[in-house]
Amino acid sequence: MSEHGNEKGRVVVISGPSGVGKSTICREALKRLDNAVLSVSVTTRPRAKGEIEGKDYCFISRDEFEMRMKKGLMLETAVVFGNLYGTPKDMVDEHYNAGRTIVLEIDVQGGRQVKKIYPHAVMIFIMPPAEKDLADRLGARGRDDSESARKRLAKARAEIAEAELLYDTKVVNDDLEKAIDEVVRIIELARNN
Repeated sequence: MSEHGNEKGRVVVISGPSGVGKSTICREALKRLDNAVLSVSVTTRPRAKGEIEGKDYCFISRDEFEMRMKKGLMLETAVVFGNLYGTPKDMVDEHYNAGRTIVLEIDVQGGRQVKKIYPHAVMIFIMPPAEKDLADRLGARGRDDSESARKRLAKARAEIAEAELLYDTKVVNDDLEKAIDEVVRIIELARNN
């Protein structure tokens, strides 16, 4: 089997539109899974209030990010609203080779790149119950002005369309506990196969 087959660890990609509950689902699912870790993404965007360096993201300069890309140190990268996001390759490989399940909470463009490198990656897309619910959640977060929220909603529509082709499983987050349980079940099932 290939270096990135399923005999070692397991790579799990969890994606979904902004405001759908990915972070909460990932955090709570990891509490219920043994031998599983969350990948911490690197970004060039400014730190938001309450975010913790090294826990929520690793915040670096654009020059540092681009240098890491040129050196091939990034597993995947994406440009989101003008900011760069990515996953450090060495961290994923370290956990994967140690037999751990590593969960990447990334967008669809990043998920597409990961699937090429780890073809056996478990691809889970978190869906809103309806577009109106997503618009309401984005507004309730209070992070975005109306123009930013409009752009996020447009990006969400595009991601949902692409996810239909790329992702193995869709989980509708209409009940948070049920969504967490479903994500845990999908990951455990994949780890046992």
